[in-house]
Amino acid sequence: MYEVEVKVPADLDVVRDRLDRLGFEANRSLTQVDVYYDAPHRSFGETDEALRIRRELTADETVVNVTYKGPLVDDESKTREEFETSVDSDSELAEIFERLGFTPTATVRKERTVYDVEGYAVTLDVVADVGEYVEVERGTTESDVEAVRRGAFDVLDRLGLDPTDQIRTSYLGLLLDDGIETDGPSE
Repeated sequence: MYEVEVKVPADLDVVRDRLDRLGFEANRSLTQVDVYYDAPHRSFGETDEALRIRRELTADETVVNVTYKGPLVDDESKTREEFETSVDSDSELAEIFERLGFTPTATVRKERTVYDVEGYAVTLDVVADVGEYVEVERGTTESDVEAVRRGAFDVLDRLGLDPTDQIRTSYLGLLLDDGIETDGPSE
């Protein structure tokens, strides 16, 4: 599966008001804590890959997923191959990774509000030590990447956001670029 994602910096209050005026309602709010790992046999930073354990907390439950993201596949968005599955225990999986030589490199924390807009997930993100962003994303097959990307740009336009303002750097990359201390997971 491919994930087409477009991310822009934004004033979330303005975007939230725009979503309300267009008749869209948030369908969930959550906290995500992502612990990123580097491999012993190559640097994911150099290969533009990512391996993370995500703990997602809502009012009702906690869900843990492990995700591998491949390198970006185009120059127009943050489209990449993505593989994700749920796991029972983030601490057990972290122990497995570390025993295999994978090292935690950083923790990214975000408060996220999710809207469903025309088949796209529109997320309003407040990312600790990074800032406020809007992401428009949708999963697709390789053959539909272009059409899905155009649709994501259209959603941004409807929200009064300029797709040319997009940032292709991940939240992890933005956090590391700011020189924030990232000695691995911290609670």
